[in-house]
Order: sequence, then C-alpha cells, then structure tokens
Amino acid sequence: MILKIVVHRAEEGGYWAEVPAIRGCVSQGESLHELLQDVREAVEGCLSVDLLA
Repeated sequence: MILKIVVHRAEEGGYWAEVPAIRGCVSQGESLHELLQDVREAVEGCLSVDLLA
C-alpha cells in the first residue's frame, strides 16, 4: 500500500508527519529516518484499530 505523508519541521526540533488518508494518523521523530520508521508504525496502528472497530 502506498500512502502520501506530509512532513513538517517541528518548532522545537525534529519533524512530525500526518497521513491525510487516515484521519488522526500522525507521528514524530528527531530525524527524517526516525520519522519514517515511526510513521510506518503509526499507520499500522491506525489501520489495525480501524479493523477492530
């Protein structure tokens, strides 16, 4: 599955991202590498919650 993510620089340092296709699915990380790992986990979590609902 390919999803678009929107990456933002955080004011306090690091980055945060949102996944527009999944309402409320956001993540943050100190580096872009960390952010991409964390957002992948966030997507998996958001989708698994939707499956259980």
